[in-house]
Amino acid sequence: MSPPLGLHRYLPFTDWLFHYSKPNLAGDVLAGIIVAIMLVPQSMAYALLAGLPPQVGLYASIAPVMIYGLLGSSRVLAVGPVAMVSLLVASGVSGLAEPGSPQYLQSALLLALMVGGIQLGMGILRLGLLANFLSHSVLTAFTAAAALIIAASQLRHLLGISIPNSDSILAVLWQVGSHLDQVNLVTLGLGLGSILVMVYFKTKLGSQLQRVPQNWRIPISKSGPLLAVILTTVTVVLLGLVDRADVRVVGEIPSGLPPIGIPEWDLSLVQALLPTALAISLVGFMESFAVGQSLASRRRQAVDPDQDLIGLGAANLLASVTGGYPVTGGISRSVVNFAAGANTGLASLITASLVGLTVVFLMPLFSFLPQTTLAAIVLVAVVSLIDIRPLLELWRYDRGGEARVWILTFLGVLVAGIEIGILIGVLSSLGLHLWRSSRPHVAIVGRVGDSEHFRNVLRHEVTTHPHLLSIRVDESLYFANARYLENYVMGLVAQQPDITQLLLICSAVNQIDASALETLFSLKEKLTYAGVQLHFAEIKGPVMDHLNQIHFVEKIAPGSVFLSTHDAVEQLAKP
Repeated sequence: MSPPLGLHRYLPFTDWLFHYSKPNLAGDVLAGIIVAIMLVPQSMAYALLAGLPPQVGLYASIAPVMIYGLLGSSRVLAVGPVAMVSLLVASGVSGLAEPGSPQYLQSALLLALMVGGIQLGMGILRLGLLANFLSHSVLTAFTAAAALIIAASQLRHLLGISIPNSDSILAVLWQVGSHLDQVNLVTLGLGLGSILVMVYFKTKLGSQLQRVPQNWRIPISKSGPLLAVILTTVTVVLLGLVDRADVRVVGEIPSGLPPIGIPEWDLSLVQALLPTALAISLVGFMESFAVGQSLASRRRQAVDPDQDLIGLGAANLLASVTGGYPVTGGISRSVVNFAAGANTGLASLITASLVGLTVVFLMPLFSFLPQTTLAAIVLVAVVSLIDIRPLLELWRYDRGGEARVWILTFLGVLVAGIEIGILIGVLSSLGLHLWRSSRPHVAIVGRVGDSEHFRNVLRHEVTTHPHLLSIRVDESLYFANARYLENYVMGLVAQQPDITQLLLICSAVNQIDASALETLFSLKEKLTYAGVQLHFAEIKGPVMDHLNQIHFVEKIAPGSVFLSTHDAVEQLAKP
């Protein structure tokens, strides 16, 4: 049975639903169960990071996960609360309301609504390409800096101390250092024990279970956070650590499905949240699309960025009206989902259903869950994101450009805050691109031996002609670099009085804007006054199509545009 023609483009689930095969069922069920095991403790921990009650993280893991499984273009992306977005929520909302207050929760719900609207609009308008303005350098630097901020923010829960909230990592570390005499050693012990359990499961246990069937090995090795939650909760209850050692716990969590309703809002609050909503929309999409595309390529599947935006937008809209907060695709959960055998969005539906059952029936069991355990879950999850290897690689490859962008973004996020840091990164990477393209590489070329190949005179032994100057422009021509090219050419002509013919080779020119076109006409006039004729070779078809609309050849001079450099040199090199 097949879906109506073209329907799968707008409703991706129809593609796998109408062609679903029984062999896929086992992998989808197993993956759904394993991801749910990871998602329950992680979602509560990330909600705590965002300054929200734990149940908000669980609410964000039900309806949003389901709708992405139906509308998202990736079959294995595991959507839900993630550390980076949680940090952005805390950063954007904490300045508007006190964490834990009803106003704070309403602001987070409104933020999810705004993120959903932005992403849905971008997807409908096919603006997925906007995320390309977050370069790899900016994204990796932001991730590393944000991971440091996240880790620092969890120290107070890990140590059991009370310190003010702050977006500054230096302020947090200073406060922690000033309150070391107040550390709750029992709380610290529970947190460190949780970390040891999770690190052991993450790094050692898998290799020790080689004789265990693969179907069992994966869920066992990924259940470290759940085991830490169970062990520490049981320990707190049996030893009465809330009263005897003042261990802080999550407290009573309401059971039942999340409340449904549109969050309260006003124009001033929307304006205040807009920068954060834009940052979450772009960063969340970039993180999701990157991991979704990477995993899809392993199975020779395709991910549509615009449809992914629609899926994420719908997920965030549902998060808002079902008591959740902004979500996106999680890297670690998606990788586990893929490795566990997820084949379709059914795995996400199973995950969401299991989280929903947990919310309805198991919430009382989490009331004595120590906050330090949730902090430990966050710390273990983000420590791998504190990675400076991209900087080292960039330093070796491009220390004068991309490496500086990385450093500026990293320091900007740490010192100026998340949104400002991202803005610094985007502006610096765009500035670097504009600077480099404004000074394009221009090569004087000559013929290699008796061939029809022409190469840079500085790199190869070539033949040139005294009255012919052949120049290859290795950049599209636009308003920022056209004058540079004009000055460069006129400078060469001034240094070589024997030149009577000048050939511009445009094999690398993909576009010529109106400003550059005017500069070319100006260059022709200046060269004519200097007794030099201007010619062109290897203009690309699409560029020539635009030039023909203004009768470029007639204006430059008939016979001055050649199909190939070889043809041009053969004719122009004649005395």
